[in-house]
Amino acid sequence: MIRETTLAALQEAQESTCAIVEALDDADYRSQFHADLSPLGWHAGHCAFIETYWVREVLCGDDRETRALHALYVPENLPKPQRGPALPPAPELLAWARARQAENRARLCDPPRAAAGRRLLRGEYLPRFLIQHYAQHYETMQMVLAQRQLRRPPPRLAPGRPEPRAPARACVHLAADTVEIGSGGTPAAYDNELPAHRVRVGPVRLARRPATNAEFLGFMEDGGYRRAELWEPEGRRMCAQAGLAHPGHWRAAPDGGWYEIVGAGERALEADAPVRGLSRYEAHAFAVWAGGRLPHEYEWEAATRAGLLEGVGGAWEWCANPFHPYPGFRAFPYERYSTPWFDGRHYTLRGAGPHTRNAVRRPGFRNFYVPGTRYLFAGVRPAYDE
Repeated sequence: MIRETTLAALQEAQESTCAIVEALDDADYRSQFHADLSPLGWHAGHCAFIETYWVREVLCGDDRETRALHALYVPENLPKPQRGPALPPAPELLAWARARQAENRARLCDPPRAAAGRRLLRGEYLPRFLIQHYAQHYETMQMVLAQRQLRRPPPRLAPGRPEPRAPARACVHLAADTVEIGSGGTPAAYDNELPAHRVRVGPVRLARRPATNAEFLGFMEDGGYRRAELWEPEGRRMCAQAGLAHPGHWRAAPDGGWYEIVGAGERALEADAPVRGLSRYEAHAFAVWAGGRLPHEYEWEAATRAGLLEGVGGAWEWCANPFHPYPGFRAFPYERYSTPWFDGRHYTLRGAGPHTRNAVRRPGFRNFYVPGTRYLFAGVRPAYDE
């Protein structure tokens, strides 16, 4: 039985993506603002399609609504540059999405008798899975809006002019211990968070808070982007080829100072706010400059579960290790949800960012991207060996 509170959370998640699209003109609805990001309209249609696929096609065995839409909304079937032109008009997409979403909530309340015992419905897994899917696409849509903002003229507000700072030395101590890692016992846990298992961590010190904008300015003023000894070879190549000189979410004011892109808008750069818009390469270089390294995700999770870390949620935090399966990993709800990304090329991020919804805010949640990604609301928290 699906609880009313869960259905209400699903309805709110459904509306979150539709509301973004509703506010767009046709050009912004269809445009691809970054080579690695889909158009905003596609995200809304994809979310409604995926929900309908799982509720109607998988759970109820009825593919009449979804059969013709696989070509548009299954990511492997259509390259990103072709997605915007293939979308129906926004009013048509929104009407279709909202009608299907209402039907899907009703079907979840009264699933087919044959489906009642399926693992998909145990512990409300399917609606929780869908709520999280919406949450992740909502955050990606905020990344798209930030990329759109970067193409617009500079704002008229006064820029921020923080004074560069040395890296903060306030740290927390994680003692050597064997700890449990993973989201065992969490009904909504993704397959890559399971099974819970015990690992050895520490001793290590982690920065009490993520690095700030003022501290990253200190890195920049100290030649951080030019000092080869701070960078991994791949990062140094990317930095040189792209001419990187500041975080991806920063914009220099014509007469000095900085703005920060925050979703659909901009603000004057704040000294004490966490730096965001870093690739893993930049995060690594900053951590080395600060005298440390990136933390392993197990160190991060153990410290978070112990209540040691402050500022979690201000920025996604890059970790040292590649995204990998836990011992005893089993794919669910389908084989390719996590397994394609256990490729040694994707690295883990932990925590949350300013647009991360509560559905995916938990200590065991694992985000993952290739290390050159700069459109994330991601920063860095250095770790220091003892």
